Amino acid sequence: MQVQERLTQQVAETIQELINPRGVAVICEARHFCMMMRGVEKQHSGAVTSAMLGAFRDNRETRNEVLALVGQRLNGI
Repeated sequence: MQVQERLTQQVAETIQELINPRGVAVICEARHFCMMMRGVEKQHSGAVTSAMLGAFRDNRETRNEVLALVGQRLNGI
């Protein structure tokens, strides 16, 4: 079974290989049954993972811009 971190990285790498963009940013948010029912036992608990390649990894301004946009989206703005 894939773990969320590996899946996120593999999606980013596949996009990079297939279309060869200047940069790839993948952000994955998931709710995990094991966290909701066992372990921390919080019904709305989730995990967010990210993978940054190319311009998003190398350029701090570019990375911060995409993270700010995603943050606005997640906060309903």
